[in-house]
Amino acid sequence: MGNVAVILAGGQGKRMKSEKPKVLCSVLGEPMIEWVLTACENADIEDICVIKGYKAQLLDEYVQSRSTRSEVTTILQEEQLGTGHAVMQAADFLKSFSDANTLVLNGDAPFIDAQTIQDALDYHVNNDSAVTVVTARLENPTGYGRIIRTDEGISGIVEQKDCEPYQLAITEVNSGCYWFKTEKLLEVLSEITNDNAQGEYYLTDCVELLIQKGLRAHAYISRNPNVVLGANDRRALLALNDIARAEIIGRHLDAGIEVCCSDGVSIGNNVTIGQGTVIHSGVILRGSTTIGENCVLGNNCIIENTTVGNRVNLNNVQAYDSIIEDNVKIGPFVQLRPGTHIKRGVKIGDFVEIKNSTIGEYTAVAHLTYIGDSDVGANVNFGCGVVTVNYNGDKKFRTVIGDNAFIGCNTNLIAPVRVGNGAYTGAGSTITKDIPDNALAVGRAKAEIREGYAASKLHNRIEKYEQIKKNEESGEQNESDKVSE
Repeated sequence: MGNVAVILAGGQGKRMKSEKPKVLCSVLGEPMIEWVLTACENADIEDICVIKGYKAQLLDEYVQSRSTRSEVTTILQEEQLGTGHAVMQAADFLKSFSDANTLVLNGDAPFIDAQTIQDALDYHVNNDSAVTVVTARLENPTGYGRIIRTDEGISGIVEQKDCEPYQLAITEVNSGCYWFKTEKLLEVLSEITNDNAQGEYYLTDCVELLIQKGLRAHAYISRNPNVVLGANDRRALLALNDIARAEIIGRHLDAGIEVCCSDGVSIGNNVTIGQGTVIHSGVILRGSTTIGENCVLGNNCIIENTTVGNRVNLNNVQAYDSIIEDNVKIGPFVQLRPGTHIKRGVKIGDFVEIKNSTIGEYTAVAHLTYIGDSDVGANVNFGCGVVTVNYNGDKKFRTVIGDNAFIGCNTNLIAPVRVGNGAYTGAGSTITKDIPDNALAVGRAKAEIREGYAASKLHNRIEKYEQIKKNEESGEQNESDKVSE
């Protein structure tokens, strides 16, 4: 039977001044609890119990919305009466795993990592511990519970306010993350009390009770000192973001990624980037994004839950839930909305929006174009200002464009419609019928010419133009340029 995790996520976090649970506040675009869940999954923990409390429905909705490699159960803690009380709510869940080990950790401490979890478990098992506390050494341990070591393990955890003067000098602190033998944890959970100034049940009392019973208790020092960090207010949350941003950028630099300027660069925890890729300022990479090798991500790109191939050049591009294949060049000022698939060798120019569409190999979409709900073949050329008109006010329809087609400037394709292989549309056409292969479709209204219509209007425009020039030459301010007082 596999090991399990219990994540404490019931707190409101009043100082966050948020309408959602504290654990749903974000670090680099991902809720703090997502970082914790990801670490557990990366450590091969297959069964996870999340203890919810404040605005529990929001936490349920988030857990249900994420793709997961683990079985995640949520259990309500109706009153938040301490960390020990939170774990008590999971007692029935834990009874199904009594022969395993249980990891308990905080949902608002996002920097726990899979390596620490796995190494601490190995240490826990090898020492036959009833409990192993994950700890870190800090240059400034102020505010954290201190770890009291003995020759056999640890004798306890002393909170800052209870420390003797000599204990304040201890730099090894409690991270709030623990491995327990599940059977032993269940035994002492029922014994802890709330006989303290706060009237709460503390998980650290479980550690004390196990030690009093003569069971082994140890501490594993993480090589990642940030495992202790959490956030109780917006200032601390900003600090977590800054730390995470610097750490992740550093990790990618070490892997051969070039960051020309880190100003505004934000890379999510689950983003992967291939060697040789160059990242310019203002780039934001979020979610389950994958960037291939030798790409160039120009200024101010936002890429979210998108797969990008090799040798792709993006400049001022926003892409969401999309796929971009190899050797593609896009931008500037392009938006790829969800469901977009850009195939190999495509070129997309400025001010183009593509939504829920496939763009075939080596197709060119030069500029000022909207393509929505469309299937576009290979080697198609789009002139300026093309629109696929996919919505009639009630339903959406698809447009199909065959290979080697040529779509003239300012063409409107009124879906559902098909443009055949090798077909052309004349500039300014509105197409409402299917076009056969290799045909030309021209759908323009006949121009009506009215002789002399503009003469009087032109005279007024010329007079105004001459007056503006005269005023500028004399240094006077034009009426249209004056600022009302």
